[in-house]
Amino acid sequence: MVNLLFIPVLPLVIIAIICGILSFGLTRWVMPHLIKRLEKADIVGKDIHKSWKPIVAEMGGLGILFGFIIGMFVGILLFPTLKFELSIVLIVILLVGIIGMVDDLLVLSSKEKLVLLFLAGIPLWWVAPPNVGILYLICIPLAVSICSNLTNMLAGLNGIESGLGVIAMASLTISCIILGKYDVTIISMSMLGALGAFLYFNKHPAKVFPGDTGTLIIGAAIAAIAFIGRVKLIAFIVLLPNIIDAALKFYSAGVMERQQHKPTQVNEDGMLVRPEQGFKSMIRFVLRKPVKEETAVKMIWAIGLIFGILGILVAILTDISAGNHLVAQFVQWKDFFYYI
Repeated sequence: MVNLLFIPVLPLVIIAIICGILSFGLTRWVMPHLIKRLEKADIVGKDIHKSWKPIVAEMGGLGILFGFIIGMFVGILLFPTLKFELSIVLIVILLVGIIGMVDDLLVLSSKEKLVLLFLAGIPLWWVAPPNVGILYLICIPLAVSICSNLTNMLAGLNGIESGLGVIAMASLTISCIILGKYDVTIISMSMLGALGAFLYFNKHPAKVFPGDTGTLIIGAAIAAIAFIGRVKLIAFIVLLPNIIDAALKFYSAGVMERQQHKPTQVNEDGMLVRPEQGFKSMIRFVLRKPVKEETAVKMIWAIGLIFGILGILVAILTDISAGNHLVAQFVQWKDFFYYI
């Protein structure tokens, strides 16, 4: 057993940076080995957005999960005061990751995923503010379920999910530092490091896909940070690209199973084109004319970056106006929601 008395007490920001670096390094190290094992086990998928349809390893989110878990364990070791909160978040992310693995291997229905993800978010009740009402408690696992599905829906192109995840986690990390919410930066930096390393293998041309194992845990981490760090508005802002994408799909096609989705097409020049018929989406919105896959992804990343910067600006304005009378009244009214 490690004697914690010999571990110096470090500032939380430094601990968060250490967790991020470790999660990055370990994910970067494990991914080549994981890709080979996934290919050997025939856990692969076809990259339909390339004319030659290469076969690519699936379920690479296991590498993200590995790096994140180690980063969080180091955070618990270096700052045991937060052991309970960080352990609860670890449990939630692990449960969501397991649901993602099951979905990757067996294919769950939309309703099954929503219910299972809701149940996976219930442990966050143990880190909710004291004496909160039933409505607030219900909203916590509901947010885990919804956010996980949102980050799972805006997907399909090389690097799009992991890149948006990097932008969201970077924005949340900076925002939490500005607002002095240093405890949740351990969570955001651990996920940021793992996603940053994974993006190297997932960007065009992808050597691995994250699968639901990877995409679901991004949204779950955002939800956990939002509630534990009380940065729900900023989390909502950084998730707006995913929210807009989901709104476009629901408006044009309702709730659809993945088997009903018509994929974005590739023309004879290897450019992405949107089908003449089918649902609307964020990806199809940027495909007003044929573009290369990597260009389409960069356009989506740019939209994500705009909302990420907007989230940081909201954090700055919140910090500046902390002593404002009107803001204090708004906070008091907002806190009433906790006890409903």
